[in-house]
Amino acid sequence: MEPAIIVHGGAGDIPPELHQAHQQGVRRAIEAGWELLVAGASAMDAVEAAVVIMEDDEAFDAGRGSFLNADGQVELDAGCMDGAELHVGAVASVQFIRNPIRLSRAVMDRSEHVLLVGQGAQRFAHKMGFASCDLTDLAVPREFARWQKLLFGQSSPARQPFSPPSDTVGCVALDRAGHIAAGTSTGGTPNKMPGRVGDVPMVGCGFYADDRLGGASSTGWGESIAKVLLARLVLHHLQQLGDPWAAAEAAIEDLAERVNGLGGIILLSPDGRPGWHHNTPHMSRAYRTSTMDAPVVRI
Repeated sequence: MEPAIIVHGGAGDIPPELHQAHQQGVRRAIEAGWELLVAGASAMDAVEAAVVIMEDDEAFDAGRGSFLNADGQVELDAGCMDGAELHVGAVASVQFIRNPIRLSRAVMDRSEHVLLVGQGAQRFAHKMGFASCDLTDLAVPREFARWQKLLFGQSSPARQPFSPPSDTVGCVALDRAGHIAAGTSTGGTPNKMPGRVGDVPMVGCGFYADDRLGGASSTGWGESIAKVLLARLVLHHLQQLGDPWAAAEAAIEDLAERVNGLGGIILLSPDGRPGWHHNTPHMSRAYRTSTMDAPVVRI
């Protein structure tokens, strides 16, 4: 099987001054994952590497650069899935961890559980040897300024933040063994209620992978995405339609029609054909297959 990889850096009204940073970020992510895939690494290794690149890039709402919650803290969610045997790991509402995608993989590989949250996830992280970081390692001046603006009476309903960018990050990869993996990571929505969890760490909502069906990663308004299980829904459409592009469009149409949702989806078919669609002004994304000399990068 020839490898393939696709990433996204979030769906929303990404302001022009951030377009270049988004494009550079998803390009670096796709290149990191692709380098591993061509060297024979697993799809899960490629997904983790690509997502880590974007978690470390403050242009995105994941890891460093995440939105602050109503208390001025950063709470992170992430999830990943290995399509070979449907192994899953996820974490929600974790703090002071630089790369929650790595912690979600540790849940998958080194525990008997699927999802750990809050203090339980923190304790597991320390047990697994994850180093803690400071709030200032995750929160950047741009997000402190956004939080202060929202704090002083300019907050908005949950749907409204998707006129600014929703910079959740995600990746789907296919390796030479024919296995598919998917992963997604986020800091959530601006000024969210402490303890709020969106779609990202929920299996079938923010991510899904099955070697027989394909793999997908979602981004956007998490409450609406969770209601339709967007990542699993798009693979249902892929089974019915056979074309990843048509499947992505059908899934986003369902998101809009059924729950007035906003967001985007990326996916790979079991044979590595990519697809995506979004109903927001922008979605930063990139993909590469073995037939290409360089990745395609869009916003």
